[in-house]
Amino acid sequence: MKKVKVITQILDANDQIARENQRILGEHHVLCVNIMASPGAGKTSLILETSKALAGRMRTGVVEGDIASQIDSDRVASHHLPVIQINTGGECHLDASTVQKALKSLPLAQIDLLFIENVGNLICPVEFQLGEELRVAVASVPEGDDKPYKYPGIFTAVNAVVLNKMDLAPYVDFKLDAMRKGVSSMNRKAKFFEVSCRTGDGIGPWADWLETRWRAKSAQSA
Repeated sequence: MKKVKVITQILDANDQIARENQRILGEHHVLCVNIMASPGAGKTSLILETSKALAGRMRTGVVEGDIASQIDSDRVASHHLPVIQINTGGECHLDASTVQKALKSLPLAQIDLLFIENVGNLICPVEFQLGEELRVAVASVPEGDDKPYKYPGIFTAVNAVVLNKMDLAPYVDFKLDAMRKGVSSMNRKAKFFEVSCRTGDGIGPWADWLETRWRAKSAQSA
């Protein structure tokens, strides 16, 4: 019982800070997207390809979450995007407090779309609100079509699922219908996008959806 109570207190405190983050982002008219996936699904590649597709339409910023290193943030910075690296030192997820510190170091007045690339994990990140407007799960063809059944928590909690590495579909045992059915059975409201960050296929509709959400958010706060 004590353990449950402590966990509840931790999540309640996190949610309070997340609401503060949401307020800060709202004041700057920033659409914040929490990107969650297993390691190697292509989170960073998706962010970079999306920023290219939205160039001239939306200004992108990034918070990179990893257990260690700044490999991904260096990659993002090489594309001239504002980026802050968060290393958790072992924690399997980002939390609202660490994200809030990152927000204070970002030029929010120059950002329309903020991607938070969470630590590679399909379990822990979904438990912690960060102040995001949208939650997105990225899956990839080589991981298999059974991910929604094995990790229902994340697929029930997201606004969209992006299936990456579609260019590999002819070469692996992957059933697209099974993947779609799995996502739909967990979350009928989730948008489903098929993309290849290597070829660029499918990035356009995904980027357009984000822009539509941002414009709707801006219209509400106008």
